[in-house]
Amino acid sequence: MEFLKDQNLKELNRICKDNVLTKVLLAKFSRWKIGGIADCIVRPGNTKEVAALIAYLNTNNIPYLVIGSTSNLLFADEGVRAVILQVGNRMSDYMVTKDSVWVEAGKWVPGFARNVAQAGLSGVEHTAGIPGTLGGLICMNGGSQRKGIGSNIKSVTAVSPTGKIQTFRNGECLFKYRASAFQNNGYVITEAELEFNQRKDYAGIRDEMLKILRERRVKFPQNMPNCGSTFISNPDIYNKYGPPGAVIEELGYKGYKKGDAVISKEHANFINNVGNAKASDVLWLIKNIQKDVYQKTGFKMEAEVKYVNPMGKVIPATNVSKN
Repeated sequence: MEFLKDQNLKELNRICKDNVLTKVLLAKFSRWKIGGIADCIVRPGNTKEVAALIAYLNTNNIPYLVIGSTSNLLFADEGVRAVILQVGNRMSDYMVTKDSVWVEAGKWVPGFARNVAQAGLSGVEHTAGIPGTLGGLICMNGGSQRKGIGSNIKSVTAVSPTGKIQTFRNGECLFKYRASAFQNNGYVITEAELEFNQRKDYAGIRDEMLKILRERRVKFPQNMPNCGSTFISNPDIYNKYGPPGAVIEELGYKGYKKGDAVISKEHANFINNVGNAKASDVLWLIKNIQKDVYQKTGFKMEAEVKYVNPMGKVIPATNVSKN
């Protein structure tokens, strides 16, 4: 680890109370089961630790990136030569007060949806089957059924690139369809306060969530390593040609393989790892699908998947120049 010295590791361990991993094989760590060796993964336990970590890394010019559950990440075959900060289950506390919920960004989204429902609150049912952490969901203004979590946000606490803790009200988050200010401002989401509708009939909320989960099981591949939807559903393309999966399927890509990366036969907007797929295989499929869709429709589909290059830079997979 040329970019990290023993003193750096000692300080990271001091800040994060020994929650520092070294030489992690990303193919075992990531949801896609793809990627080389990560030199260092750090797992902070609260907002103050995130702020201290970022301040230290910036002061010492140490490259880093922030991840959640890796549910939309494709790690480089060469591995990652940067410190990876994982906002995960060490930051997953939550508290319900009447119709509001405070929650940390590492909370697993399906679990959060269930906790909110159990409190008799409605409005987050559409996230019940989305694999990922709440921080990533907020950053993407994620959801299903054409809904986004941004409509429930009261405030978001985030850490600036210099380690400053700041709170953003809903209007400052600039939520749009599958987009927010946090995709471009370099801040790391650590906590949020959300508001929901009060409904006492938990059974009714639960039934809605179970219906959504059944529909997802029918439509989406559940048992293969993948990163969920590969391409973003652009409303302009959707209105003229349909959702990404339908457009890709019409081009004959269902079941198409490159190495062990396969376009799902269940849903063409999913790429499954059926063995030892490489990032280069996935990138090849993404580039060729984008090219063929453009030739057919005149629209350039953008990837929901983000590629993490060997230097730790996170890039939309459709913007990667290699392969």
